[in-house]
Amino acid sequence: MTPLKTFALTCVIMCAFAANSLLNRLGVAIQHMDPMDFATVRTAAGAVMLWVLVIGRNGPKPALFKARRFAGAAALAVYMVGFSWAYITLDAGLGALILFGVLQIVVFGWAVVEGGHIPLLRWVGAAIALAGLCVLLWPSGEAALPLGGALAMTVAGAAWAAYTLLGRGEADPLGATASNFLLCLPLVAAVMLATQIGPMPIPGVITAIIAGAVTSGLGYALWYRVLPSLPTTVAGIAQLSVPVIAVAAGVALLGEDLSARLIIAGALVLGGIAVSLSVRR
Repeated sequence: MTPLKTFALTCVIMCAFAANSLLNRLGVAIQHMDPMDFATVRTAAGAVMLWVLVIGRNGPKPALFKARRFAGAAALAVYMVGFSWAYITLDAGLGALILFGVLQIVVFGWAVVEGGHIPLLRWVGAAIALAGLCVLLWPSGEAALPLGGALAMTVAGAAWAAYTLLGRGEADPLGATASNFLLCLPLVAAVMLATQIGPMPIPGVITAIIAGAVTSGLGYALWYRVLPSLPTTVAGIAQLSVPVIAVAAGVALLGEDLSARLIIAGALVLGGIAVSLSVRR
């Protein structure tokens, strides 16, 4: 793959990842789709797309019934539920920023638990990112974030971190993701059935299908194709553009506010992650 093609695909993929936040916000807050309905439709559409890609390729089919698969599916289900629930009240860019900040802190915390050598710059980066999250989440009168949405996205970020940690060392990341989506579907559907059931608005269903099949399913598949061509640090830094794209698109397309607090907190969170990534090999 040529450098230009790699760069172009990476830009497309980061836009797709950012679009997950916009589509979820659009579906549950503007098109008034129940968040659990949205999560279920998104998961189902993602599972279908990923398995079409897996079946259509040349290679062995992934094994479904493994302990790691069930753990990954459970983490993915918690992420899906928390992510969709959070966007009832959170703006698209704000939610993406919380997600990435929590992801960084949890992954760093797990590295501490594992007892490995942690360079000083990673400590500094984690501290800066944590400070940014504190600025973002600290109660401040009328400017305080919606507590329910912030907590839901924090849980989603922790679950995504667990999903990421469980996926380390996967020989077949596309097959593993397809399996996790399939096993995740009944878990998310069970949450949907346990909550209030009502008619699904057609625009919301279409939005959820796009979020599942295109920006999640195809987005992940393209990412796994491009990832071997990217150095680890470059791949990590590229993902820092996702909250920035989500904030910009939320302001431009959904009319969301761009506050000084969001800018300062975003600079701290993303700057801290960038410092941490600078020492990775």
